[in-house]
Amino acid sequence: MSMILPYRRLTYLLGRLTSRVSRTTLELLCVADRHDLCMRFDNDMMHGVLLSSLITSRYLDLRRRGFDVSAVRYEDLVARPLDMCRILLDFCHLPQSLAERAVRAFDVDAQRNSALSKSVIGHLQEPPLTPETKTKLNELLKKCGTPLIGEPDVMEGTLFCEY
Repeated sequence: MSMILPYRRLTYLLGRLTSRVSRTTLELLCVADRHDLCMRFDNDMMHGVLLSSLITSRYLDLRRRGFDVSAVRYEDLVARPLDMCRILLDFCHLPQSLAERAVRAFDVDAQRNSALSKSVIGHLQEPPLTPETKTKLNELLKKCGTPLIGEPDVMEGTLFCEY
């Protein structure tokens, strides 16, 4: 997204220069008290990992506080879309007969006609995950209390298929 959306690109570029960008991100997400997460973005993945790890951290906190929330792994949706759609529909008390229609919806570009459509960003390569980048990202994930890269990431409350 940073290659397509100008404000995202500016976030990444300015984030390399100053920790103020991460501080502003934390303020916007109402977690300004997390001073340990104020940092310069050393690589193009840090901002996205910060956002996703904060969301995951919120999910884990809600579970600890007794809220009945559940998660779904993207990898499971990709590996077994029909089975996972059935599980999700069952969890939401919706008819299982909708499962095949739900799977067909995966073939539609949800961002079509936008700057983030597959036709626009589909040709861009992901940034490389070097050992140095992985170490820095894992430091960030550790601060958020979320699973590290390369470790099992099935968290409590995750809906999954029995393989």
